[in-house]
Amino acid sequence: MFDIEQELKKIPQKSGVYLMKDENQQIIYVGKAINLKNRVRQYFQNNKNHAPKVQTMVQHIKEFEYIITDSEMEALLLECNLIKKHRPFYNVLLKDDKAYPYIKITNEDYPRIFVTRNIEKDKAKYIGPITDAFAVKETVDTIHKIWPIRKCKKVLPRDIGKERPCLNYHIGQCCAPCDNQISKHDYQNMIAEAEQFIHGKHEEMMKRMEKEMYEASQNMEFEKAAALRDKLLSIKSISEKQKMANTGLGDCDVAAFVRAYDEGLAQMFFIRGGKVTGREQYHLHSVENRTRSEVMTEFIKQFYSGTAYIPKEIILQEELVTEEKELLKQFLAQKRGNKVTFTTPKKGEKHKLVQLAWKNAMISFEQSGERLKREEQKTIGAMQEIQQALHLPQTLQRVEAYDISNTQGFESVGAMVVFENGKAKYSDYRKFKIKTVVGANDFASMQEVIYRRMQHAITEQKQCKSGNFSKMPNLILMDGGMIQVQAAESVLKELNIDIPVCGMIKDDKHRTKAMIFQQKEIVLRNNTEGFKLLTRIQDEVHRFAIEYHRKLREQKAIHSILDDIPNIGEVRKKALMKHFGNIENIAKADVEQLLEVSQMTIASAESVYQFFRKQ
Repeated sequence: MFDIEQELKKIPQKSGVYLMKDENQQIIYVGKAINLKNRVRQYFQNNKNHAPKVQTMVQHIKEFEYIITDSEMEALLLECNLIKKHRPFYNVLLKDDKAYPYIKITNEDYPRIFVTRNIEKDKAKYIGPITDAFAVKETVDTIHKIWPIRKCKKVLPRDIGKERPCLNYHIGQCCAPCDNQISKHDYQNMIAEAEQFIHGKHEEMMKRMEKEMYEASQNMEFEKAAALRDKLLSIKSISEKQKMANTGLGDCDVAAFVRAYDEGLAQMFFIRGGKVTGREQYHLHSVENRTRSEVMTEFIKQFYSGTAYIPKEIILQEELVTEEKELLKQFLAQKRGNKVTFTTPKKGEKHKLVQLAWKNAMISFEQSGERLKREEQKTIGAMQEIQQALHLPQTLQRVEAYDISNTQGFESVGAMVVFENGKAKYSDYRKFKIKTVVGANDFASMQEVIYRRMQHAITEQKQCKSGNFSKMPNLILMDGGMIQVQAAESVLKELNIDIPVCGMIKDDKHRTKAMIFQQKEIVLRNNTEGFKLLTRIQDEVHRFAIEYHRKLREQKAIHSILDDIPNIGEVRKKALMKHFGNIENIAKADVEQLLEVSQMTIASAESVYQFFRKQ
C-alpha cells in the first residue's frame, strides 16, 4: 500500500520530474522542479490556496513517482517527453499532435534532399515545419529539376564505382556521384545553393545565375546558357508563389492563442526569409484556471520540444512565466546552436503580426467550436452514454474489448483492443496466441487471455513500471454473451480485481444488438452516439482477432507445404507467394510460369512442379 505521507519524507531535495498517478496507476500529471521535495509536498499542503483544478487533481492522486536529473535543463527535456508520451489529463496538452513535413538534407559526403515527417537524431538538417504538404513537395521537385542531386540510397563514397549510373543520370536528373562524375566539392556547392533556395534566398541566387547565363552566351556556350535560363524561370516561378507577405523580419515564428473554459486554440505563423511561408493551429486542452502566461509557456515548451528548426526570434502574444523564461531560452539556444530571442511587442510591425495571428486563432476557434462539440459527443459523450446505460459510478476513460478467433479450434487466438475517451488507442492493442487450450473452447480461451493480460498488469505494478498493461480499464467489453462474460468475471474474481464486465451481443444478421450486464440485456437506441461507439468497438475487436488468426493460419499453411519441397528456401518461398498470391496458384503453375519468378532456377521450378503433381 502506497503511503503518501511516508513517501513524501523520502523525496530528495534535487532537480527532477514527478509523475502523479490515480487509483488505476494512470499518470494524470507530469511536472518538473528544481527541488522535488519542496514542490511535491506543496500539492498536499495548504489545499485551500490551490486553484480548483489542482484541488480536484490532488483528490485523485493515489501515488506518485519521481525521476532525479542532473540539471533543470534535463528535467525540462524529460518533462516534455513524458507529457507527449503519457498525455496526462491535468497537463496543458496540444490535442493536434500531427507530424508535419520537413525538408531533410542528409548528413553525408554526397547529401540527398527529400521530404520527411520523421525527425531523427542523425545530424541531418531539417527545414520546417512546412504546413502546406503540396508546397513542400513542389519545392523539392523543383530542386531536383534545377540541381541534379542524387535520389538513391547508396552509401557514398563506399559504393562509388560498384554499379553503373542509374536511369536518372542518363535523363539528366542526377550528376552520378556514384560513378565519380562529379567532385565532392562541386556537389557540396550544389547542395548549398539548393539550401539557399529552400530558405527563400532567391534574389542573390538569380543575380548570380543571370551573370553566368550572360557570360555563357558571350562565350558561345548556348546549351549552358539555355540550362541556366530554365533554372532561372523555375526559381522565379517558386519565388512569386512564396510572396504571400514580405515582412522583412528574417526567420521568426509568431504565436498567439484564444481560450474559453477548458479549451483553447494556439495559432502559429512561420516566417522564413522575411516571408510568411505557412501557418498552423493547435487545439489546447486543460487550460482552465491557468494564467495566460502559463498557457503560453506550456504551449511554447511542448511545441519546440518536438520541432527540428528553431528560429532566431519567437514573437509572443503573452510574456512567458518569469521562472521558466531563461530556462526555455537556454533550451532553445542549445537546440538551435546560437541565441534565441523571445519578444512580446506592444506596437509596430511585430505587434501587427501578433494581432493577425490572434484574429486568425479567434476565427478558427469559433469555427471549430461546433466541430469539437460534435467530435466530443461521438467520443467522450458516447462513453458517458454507455456509462449511464450501465449505471456505473466511475467515468469511462479506458475501455478494453476482447474476442476469440479460431477455425474449429485450429490456431486459436485472442485479441484486445483499447478505446480511451471514445477513441481507439492502437498502440495499446494486444494479440494473444492461445497456449493452454486445445480445440474450440471459447470459455477457457477467454479465461487464458484475461488471466495473461491481468498478470502482465500485476507484474508491471510490482516492478513499479508504467507500461501499457499497468493501465487498468474502467470497463471490460466481451464480444459475446454470458459465456464470455462469466469467463472474464471468474478470472477477475480469482485475482481479486474489481472491474465491471459487459457482453456485446449481435442479432441474427451479425449486427450489434445490445449489451449484457449483470445478467440483464440492455438496449441502446441505434441512433445514439453510445450505440454507434459500441458497434465500432465490437467491429474493431472482431476485425483485429480475425486478422491475427488468418495471418497465423496462412503462415502455417505456407510452412506445411512449401517447406517440404526440395530446393525451396525462405527467399524462394516468399518470392513465390508474392508472385502467385496463394498456394493454389503455385500448385497450378507449370515450369515456364514458375521460372517467371526471378529467384527460381530450372531445378527449383522442376522441384515445385513435380511436388504438386505427386500430391
